[in-house]
Amino acid sequence: MKKVLTVGVFDLLHIGHVELFRKAKALGDYLIVAVQDSDIVKKFKPEAKMVYNTEERCYMVKSIRYVDEVIVYNDVKDIVKQVDFDVFAKGPDQKHEGFQSAVKFCELNGKQVVVMPRTEGISSSDLKSLIKNM
Repeated sequence: MKKVLTVGVFDLLHIGHVELFRKAKALGDYLIVAVQDSDIVKKFKPEAKMVYNTEERCYMVKSIRYVDEVIVYNDVKDIVKQVDFDVFAKGPDQKHEGFQSAVKFCELNGKQVVVMPRTEGISSSDLKSLIKNM
């Protein structure tokens, strides 16, 4: 069985996230989605306004039919070492040092890295702005 791992915050769940999960699932047989812990998000992005806590975000992500398993993670460079997977599906904007380290780990350990395209015209930031201006 080919396992796919993807990671993210997934706070304001939208069609772009569902498309990510659909496309990531198509890369294998089993999709693991790692949701970043709220405390870690707030630590590194203190200005971030979270709508949902960790448990609520996990519940929503798990309810999407493409998702087989949901786990919580702190740092991407660590979660790739802790989870059994074959394909790491990441977004094109996930480039910070932690992701660079995660990608290097994957390359050194025979795990495929696939950069998933963004869904045009949708982002959590755009949605937050839209809601704020309504």
